[in-house]
Amino acid sequence: MSYGSALFHVGGQNTCPRTFRALPGEELSSSDEVEAGQRVYTPLVLWGYDLLVLGFSNRFVWRCRSSTMLERYNAYVGERHLDVGVGTGWFLDHCTWPVETPQITLLDLNENSLSVASKRIRRYAPATIQANVLDPVDLGDVRFDSIGVNYLFHCLPGELESKAATVATSLRPYLASDGALFGSTILGRGVRHNLLGRRLMRLYNRKGIFSNLEDDQRGLERGLSSKLTGVEVDVVGAVALFAGRQ
Repeated sequence: MSYGSALFHVGGQNTCPRTFRALPGEELSSSDEVEAGQRVYTPLVLWGYDLLVLGFSNRFVWRCRSSTMLERYNAYVGERHLDVGVGTGWFLDHCTWPVETPQITLLDLNENSLSVASKRIRRYAPATIQANVLDPVDLGDVRFDSIGVNYLFHCLPGELESKAATVATSLRPYLASDGALFGSTILGRGVRHNLLGRRLMRLYNRKGIFSNLEDDQRGLERGLSSKLTGVEVDVVGAVALFAGRQ
C-alpha cells in the first residue's frame, strides 16, 4: 500500500465505491512500528487465528474467553457498525445483530484481514477500508451506531493513553450521537500474567507484534475519557474490556 496517494479503498454492495485520503496538512503515521504490528497477519496466520488466538490464547494465556468478548459485541453493536482491526471477522460472524441486515464497514491496515473477514460475513455485503487508524481518515457524512476496536490498541506503538486518545479522536466524528465505541486490549502492567503470558508478551513486544509492556488500565481510562463520555473499563484476566460514548 502506498501512503502517498490513494490510501483507502472502499467496496461492498451496501455503499458506493469511494477512495479515502489523509486529510490535507496532516502527517501520516506510517512508521515501521505500525507496519510491524499488522505484518504478522499473513493468510497462513489468519488460517489458524481462530483456533490459536480466539480459542487457546484467550482462554489459557490472556484468561479472557472469546465468549466474554462476544458478549460485548452483543451488547453494543448497532444497525450501522464500523469494525477497526477486524482479525478474521469471527465476532462479526457470531454476534447477535439488532437488525436482520446491518450495515457493516471493515477498516484495517492489513489487506489479508480485510479479505478474510469480508468473505466470512459476505452475507452482510460489508464495505472495506484499508487504512492506518492512527492517520486522519475522512469517511464523509456517515455516522455509525457502534464502532468496535477489538484487540487493536496493544498492536499500536506508543503509550496507551496517547494511542487510545488518538484513535478515539479519529473515530469520534463518525460515531452517532447515541453510539458507542467499544473494544478490548491486552494490558502489560497492573495485571497478573501467567508464565506463558509473560513469555509471549516479551516475544511479541520484541518482534513488534505487540507494543504494550507499559499499557495499564489507568492509561486506557485517561485516554478514552479525554475524548468520550461514560467510559467504562472492566479487566478480565490480562484483558481490558472498555466502552465509551459520543
